[in-house]
Amino acid sequence: MGWSTEQAEAGTQGGEAGSGGEAAGAEARSEVQPRPPVALSPSRASDFMQCPLLYRFRVIDRLPEKPSAAATRGTVVHAVLERLFDAPAVERTAVEARAMVPGEWEKLLAKRPELAELFADDAEGERLAQWLAEAEALVERWFSLEDPTRLEPADRELYVETVLDSGLQLRGFIDRVDVAPTGEVRIVDYKTGKAPRPQFAEGALFQMKFYALVVWRLRGVLPRRLQLVYLGSGDVVTYDPSEADLRGVERKLLALWEAIQLATATGDWRPRPTKLCGWCDHQAHCPEFGGTPPVYPLRVRPPEGGGVPQGRMGDI
Repeated sequence: MGWSTEQAEAGTQGGEAGSGGEAAGAEARSEVQPRPPVALSPSRASDFMQCPLLYRFRVIDRLPEKPSAAATRGTVVHAVLERLFDAPAVERTAVEARAMVPGEWEKLLAKRPELAELFADDAEGERLAQWLAEAEALVERWFSLEDPTRLEPADRELYVETVLDSGLQLRGFIDRVDVAPTGEVRIVDYKTGKAPRPQFAEGALFQMKFYALVVWRLRGVLPRRLQLVYLGSGDVVTYDPSEADLRGVERKLLALWEAIQLATATGDWRPRPTKLCGWCDHQAHCPEFGGTPPVYPLRVRPPEGGGVPQGRMGDI
């Protein structure tokens, strides 16, 4: 899932969903009237588990964030892997896919001209050329992991949304859905980074189980396989979920949503410091770094038990 999809998800948590994966942009998001969150996506669920205050900054305050070169490259790679399947199977070659990279970058740049700032100090175009070459290498590596001439995806960059019996609305974007002639469903997600070490793999697997739960509830078919394709390291990780797995994910999501609703009502969004804080765009607003969050834009009720807003929050 690329950067534009991440931004689209962030922009729909407090309002209506968009019709595709393209972002409205940080500036447009900042102009939207703040509203309580109404749905949960894999990215935003991960945000809350990582740091509730980060969730608030992204979903309620909608603070702007600078796109990174790595995440933007991921968006370009995802676009190539999605649109390559528009061509007949015989034309789905590594050479053709590499040739698509510059064009997909230009399309993205036309939609998000502020991305030009990524290479504003690159007068000779050397950094841009290297960045495009890295994207092309990621695309080419995919051909050593899967054979697109033997694949005919049922869906690509699929927006899915469902409402659980509890009333919780789930939504997200799935990179690819394959359906076998026998009806078995495989959910595929492309990652442009490297496969994490086993002790850190649960985050990506949680995302895939989230998608599997949504597809199961939407279509009544339990996905047979979840597949993560790591282009950065050339690894393919698979997992075959069970009904018990997905019911467990549903319980976890309900607990997360209850915590999000409580924080929304009380304005009590607590930072959870981790090593990831070093990459956060919002340090200037974070109490952990001496900052002050923006004035909370929603009406609040006092937290039960006399809790102190903006303190640290323990693990969920």
